[in-house]
Formats: sequence, structure tokens, C-alpha cells
Amino acid sequence: MEEEKKIAVIGGGSWATALVKILCNNLDTVGWWMRNQEAVDYIKQFGRNPNYLSSVNFDVDKLDISSDFNKFGVDYDVLIIATPSAFLYKLFENVDVPQLAQKTIFSAVKGIIPEYHSIPARFFHKQFGTPYEQIGIISGPCHAEEVALEKLSYLTVACQTETYASELAEKLNCRYIKTNISDDLFGTEFSAVLKNVYSIAAGICHGLRYGDNFQAVLISNAIQEIERFVDAVSPVHRDVKSSAYLGDLLVTAYSQFSRNRTFGTMIGRGYTVKSAMMEMNMVAEGYYAVKSVMEINKRFQVDLPIVEAVHNIIYEKISPVVEMRILADKLT
Repeated sequence: MEEEKKIAVIGGGSWATALVKILCNNLDTVGWWMRNQEAVDYIKQFGRNPNYLSSVNFDVDKLDISSDFNKFGVDYDVLIIATPSAFLYKLFENVDVPQLAQKTIFSAVKGIIPEYHSIPARFFHKQFGTPYEQIGIISGPCHAEEVALEKLSYLTVACQTETYASELAEKLNCRYIKTNISDDLFGTEFSAVLKNVYSIAAGICHGLRYGDNFQAVLISNAIQEIERFVDAVSPVHRDVKSSAYLGDLLVTAYSQFSRNRTFGTMIGRGYTVKSAMMEMNMVAEGYYAVKSVMEINKRFQVDLPIVEAVHNIIYEKISPVVEMRILADKLT
């Protein structure tokens, strides 16, 4: 009988905490790395993350929790990376674990590595030599806050090796989580990156007091942009109307829990980028993603008017009022 693979979650934020909660339903032991030793000690004592989703109670006997990354790089078979993309390069900058090339790595990052303008799958492949066949992504539509409340949610696990996707999907499936699998690693990952940009756009429009009618047009154009871009980057058959693409876009663009929408709303209401980020005290992945997507698109030349509008507002400091009026004439 094949020995069950050991799974560890890398990260200490909301999504990492939610994933550990889910996995605890099906595993006797869940590895959990977080940088903050004080948080590690607190969880060991009280069974709660003091900083994120603190309402979630853990059975500490099921947790193998530590701030020593090398422990998980050596002892665990499957690593689920759930740290903000902006910090990913720094996290692995001084990591020297030769065994990482043999691990199965699943990204739950939903962002882009700004230093390389690269999706996590490509970063792991280049950084560790991990074959793409051993790299996957966990995608929504799913917010950590609703997982904490055990509201019915859906996850898509994408990997070019169906067996790896199926095995992890089985471990994530529980009473309040339904799972699907896919082999579209690159399309799913780029879609997860882009939806954060469109969520910022939705938030900007909300902050400017555009109504539901305009928001519907904005998001229907956004899914068309996603389709054009992922088809150019990875030309394989896919249905962007499925939950991993359209569903993930919708929940991020409309949900009260969406930090990207919140960030965009603040920009639309007149906050500077710096003041919005300081007040949120959380990472809006779309802020980094929009710059990288613009850089990547220099190669592919896909028509992305919404992405360009968000980039102009955030990085070129063009007035949101002016830029959204220009964008409105381009939407259909």
C-alpha cells in the first residue's frame, strides 16, 4: 500500500490559515510553516492564528507547525505555497534545499512575482528546477473568510499531471468544500492574476459611484480580456465560463471580502496608492500584477483596455475620473 503523501502549507496569512483548516478535515497531520515565531508559539498554545482568521480553532495535535522552512523542504512531499506574491522572491532568496526539485508544489498565491514579471509556476520551475509536471495551482472562486465560516465553496486544482491534481483535490474536499480538477496550469494561473486587476477596476468604478449596470458591462468585458490573453499565452482548449475563470473573477470583483476591490474603491474615492495600502494593511495582489501584465503583454500585444486603464491610474497617476470616462467608450 502506497504511503500517504505528507502535505505542508507555507504561509501565515488568511488563505494559508484557511487551507490548513480545510486539510485538517482529511489529514492526521498538516505541516504549517510561518515566518512569525510568536504566531507559531501562540497557535501551539491556544490553537488559533492571532493575526488572521482568529475565529478558526485548530486541533493542535494535528499541526506540525514551525518557522524552520528547511524542515518542510526536507520532510514533506507536497508544498502548498500561500504567501503574497510580492514576498515570494524574498522568502526563497536564501533557501537552499536541493530536495525542492523533487517536491510537488502547488501555488495558492494568485499573484505574480514582480521581480521577474512571472507567474509562480514559472518561478518555481526556474528557481528550483521543479518540472512543470510537478507544479500546480489551487484556484477559486473562494475567499478565506467564507472558508472560516464554513460556507459552501468551490476550489479548482490544476496540474498537468492529473494524478497529482486528483490526490490534492481529494484532500481538500470536505463538507463545505467541493473540488474540481484541470490540466490548464498556465491559463488558470494567469486568469487568477488578471482577475485581481479587474477587481481593482471594479472597485475604482464603485468608488466613483458607477452603478450595477456599468459594473456588469465592465466584468463581461473583463472575461473577454482574460480569454484573449490566456489564449495568446497558452493556446489550449479551455472554457473560460467555468468557475476557475469566470467564477473566480466574479467573486473577486463583487465580494465584500475582496482586498483588490477594496483597494480600487479607495483609489476611486481619492486615496493615493500609498495611503490606500497603508490603511488596508494587507496586500492587494492586483497592484503588482497590473504592471507585470503590461510588461508581459509587450510580447503578445493583446488588446487589454481595462488592464491599461488600471495601469494608467495606479502607475501613471492619471485621474480615475478621466481614465474611466475614456475606458467607458471602449467597452461594448
